[in-house]
Amino acid sequence: MTLENLLAIRQLQTHAAEPAAIRRLLEAARRNLADARVESISADSRFDAAYKCAMQCAMLGLWARGYRTSTSQPGHHQTAIQCLGHTMGVAAEDIIVLDALRRKRNLSDYEGDPVSEATLAEALS
Repeated sequence: MTLENLLAIRQLQTHAAEPAAIRRLLEAARRNLADARVESISADSRFDAAYKCAMQCAMLGLWARGYRTSTSQPGHHQTAIQCLGHTMGVAAEDIIVLDALRRKRNLSDYEGDPVSEATLAEALS
């Protein structure tokens, strides 16, 4: 599915990001990645920070193409991840891994499943 198709079905919206907003989101992604590397905090918190960084990068890719996810629609994280091939040239196998991390994040956040060291390592990579 193309970005234009996702726009047509209202999974994406057009968006003209201001340079200052792009800088803020990029800096937030950098801070989250740094936080994810702090070994003195729990794997769950480190995973949350790593996942947040990935999502912020996915948003930056969309913004660079003139889009953003439609947060009023369910599945906006999934949409952002699935767009990475179009926006940043991410390989399909990496998108599959990121989508699995999205599902793990949902289980952790909404059902309390703990994050393993292996899952954390995958998120950090």
